[in-house]
Amino acid sequence: MVTKMHKKNLFSQISSNEYPGRGILIGKTADAQNAVIAYFIMGRSENSRNRVFVTDGDGIRTQAFDESKMQDPSLIIYAPVRVLGNKTIVTNGDQTDTVFNLMNQQLTFEQALRTREFEPDAPNYTPRISGIVKLDKNDMNFALSILKSADGCPDGCIRNTFSYKTPLSGEGRLIHTYIGDGNPLPSFEGEPTRVELGSETIDEFTDKLWNALNADNKVSLFTRYINISTGDVETRIVNKHS
Repeated sequence: MVTKMHKKNLFSQISSNEYPGRGILIGKTADAQNAVIAYFIMGRSENSRNRVFVTDGDGIRTQAFDESKMQDPSLIIYAPVRVLGNKTIVTNGDQTDTVFNLMNQQLTFEQALRTREFEPDAPNYTPRISGIVKLDKNDMNFALSILKSADGCPDGCIRNTFSYKTPLSGEGRLIHTYIGDGNPLPSFEGEPTRVELGSETIDEFTDKLWNALNADNKVSLFTRYINISTGDVETRIVNKHS
């Protein structure tokens, strides 16, 4: 007997986790009109919380909210979202540039990420999570990737890529860096969570997602709807510090 992976409520899934860390959601609205992308960041330290999202061309980048309080920019200042033709790349680190540059040299998403591994932030060894959305022939497809340590051991890197060739309307996949709070922080496990998506406007969707994130730990949220037929883009950014 085959056990189906039931769709979960996105907002309940987010609100039930005090500290999912950084997260990527990709899917298709229930009315089949839009590709949906969301990326959020959370923080426990003052350095991690001292950030905002700002637009950068077709994508976004992080920057310090208060430059005087910036301590180590190496893992927190990067471009989470970049656009390459009909493809949108979203990641939780500077591997966005790696994927953009190497795909521009005809490598695949997976091949590009084989040049990277998890973040060097012992003892957490935070996973690098990445996603890509491609619009093609009035439809979309996407993939998600996670590069993580071998159960907290930095000697090994586990590489998982999940590809979704024909995404169903009204559902998405959610991946995030941690399964919850802890010391060290425990890395995400398993397949990206299957979640239900509705037909809300981007403003309604953004408000619900922002409100679902833990009030103490949330930092910034990016959402984007891409009309599958026309390629028209709507983007929203919410920052705790504004």
